Amino acid sequence: MRIFTPLLIASTVAAGGLALASASAAEKASKDDKYIIKTVGEPKSCIMRSNIRSTEVIDNQTIDFKMRNGDIYRNKLPSKCSGLSFNEAFSYRTSTNQLCNVDIIRPLDNTAGRIETRGACGLGKFQQIEKIKREKSAE
Repeated sequence: MRIFTPLLIASTVAAGGLALASASAAEKASKDDKYIIKTVGEPKSCIMRSNIRSTEVIDNQTIDFKMRNGDIYRNKLPSKCSGLSFNEAFSYRTSTNQLCNVDIIRPLDNTAGRIETRGACGLGKFQQIEKIKREKSAE
């Protein structure tokens, strides 16, 4: 089963779907700047695909998986994944209802109205995190 994972938009993981989000280079460089990131518990090897609500590509090596229950699992890829942060979209294929650190993602490229995969990148472990909004400093 082939699944397209969108960013910033809830997906129907079981049925599949696609969405592309764009952001300026400044926004991409500072997605975590508004938050204090705290890790929760030990990293997990797998997460349930059916529990993924949406994803957010932070950079070419970091993806946040937002779960239906509100939890966020951050996946820090073992190495940079060329093209991942450009269109902020990727696909994956699994034979089970789990997405695991041994699975491969494929960045998607939407050029001239055609969606194509660009390369392949391995996933890392899934670390549950909390994003705590930073207080605005008085200037």
